[in-house]
Amino acid sequence: MAVNTKLFDGIVIFNQVVNTGGFSAAALATGHSTSYISKEINKLEARLGNRLLNRTTRSISLTPEGKEFNNQCQQMILDAEQAQGILDQSNISPKGTLKISCPLGFGSNYLKPILVEYLAKYPEVSLDIDFSDRQVDVIQDGFDLVIRATTALEDSSLICKKLKSFKGYTVVSTDYVKKHGKPNTPEDLINHKCMCYANHKNPTRWMYKTLKGEVVQVDVPQKILSNNAEMQLAMVLAGHGICRLPEFYMADELKTDKLEILFDDYQTQTIDVFALYPSRKHLSPKVRCFIELLSEKIS
Repeated sequence: MAVNTKLFDGIVIFNQVVNTGGFSAAALATGHSTSYISKEINKLEARLGNRLLNRTTRSISLTPEGKEFNNQCQQMILDAEQAQGILDQSNISPKGTLKISCPLGFGSNYLKPILVEYLAKYPEVSLDIDFSDRQVDVIQDGFDLVIRATTALEDSSLICKKLKSFKGYTVVSTDYVKKHGKPNTPEDLINHKCMCYANHKNPTRWMYKTLKGEVVQVDVPQKILSNNAEMQLAMVLAGHGICRLPEFYMADELKTDKLEILFDDYQTQTIDVFALYPSRKHLSPKVRCFIELLSEKIS
């Protein structure tokens, strides 16, 4: 199959016309003449076999095909700019302060050795680290990157890169079971004491799925509400109730007989860990190198 060497011809011009709202404005932005812009758009439409723009003497608008094409082109242009940015910055050594936020349990078990290696590789970088379970505002709080563990990532303008998936378990201590008995189904939780995670939208509403995919929703009694998973784990180990946590918070405890996993005849919850950062465009060397190291070591 022959390679289409004209695949990207006219795409940047087309994107400029859409972004600036007209041929004259696009000509001014790109330093070309209006007639050049018009010819490039005509050639692009002819090559694609589709009209991309509706033109009148006073305005332009996207056709349905043009709108779909433009959505795809915007990402292509961003990716190309990012690739060029990487080349432009490839000889620039990371420096400055890298401000990151990470859940405490994940940071303790996974991030520490990565940070040690990162500083060894890039000694001109300083670290500003927020190890906590609070939901920070990446933009407003000035973070370069945050790590989040979640069952469902909220929509946002942030760039997200999935790092790893973990299992989530409902757990109870053996001491609690001796005193209060063991819930055999999620519905049995209404008769037990539960540790709820405050950062969830509905902390007391716990969702489960049967092996057949049927959803079970339980509104559990809240014994303790906390925004810190390590506190939850400590309370569970002390026999004060039942909680749901990602495995990375309790990897060591799960290897002992201190904790018991409940409801193994239901689907295991999946918790994904993401790196979130404001933009792909003009990514600084300190952030880009940290993301690369994270992906290499965690994935």
